[in-house]
Amino acid sequence: MKPSIFKKRIIVPPSAIDGLNHVNNVTYLQWCLEVAETHWISKTTEKQRSEFVWVVLNHFILYKNPSFLGEELEVQTWIDSHEGVKSERHYKIVRPVDGKTIVEAKTLWCFLDGKTFRPAKIPKEIGELFQ
Repeated sequence: MKPSIFKKRIIVPPSAIDGLNHVNNVTYLQWCLEVAETHWISKTTEKQRSEFVWVVLNHFILYKNPSFLGEELEVQTWIDSHEGVKSERHYKIVRPVDGKTIVEAKTLWCFLDGKTFRPAKIPKEIGELFQ
């Protein structure tokens, strides 16, 4: 089954611009984390979010093109796979006006019990929300 892609559009703010007059590399990572959280919130109940949390195990980011102040970007995310306590989430940031890919990234997340903060197996009902 092909995963559904969650999308969010943003306009590059002045706070994202670095000394080279383009979006700072760390900002792209922040946008990826924000869209992941927004996706999680959009698919889950408040009860589920109080029972379970996620932590990052690692990130991989490929910077393909620069982006600049005032540009509209689309941040896309989807779950590629999940097994046991781990889930691999992918991201793509594109500039809709010319279709250029700005960033491709992925994060390996670990699912935790919200009370003990110990790794917990991803329940079937959670996994199915993102497929």
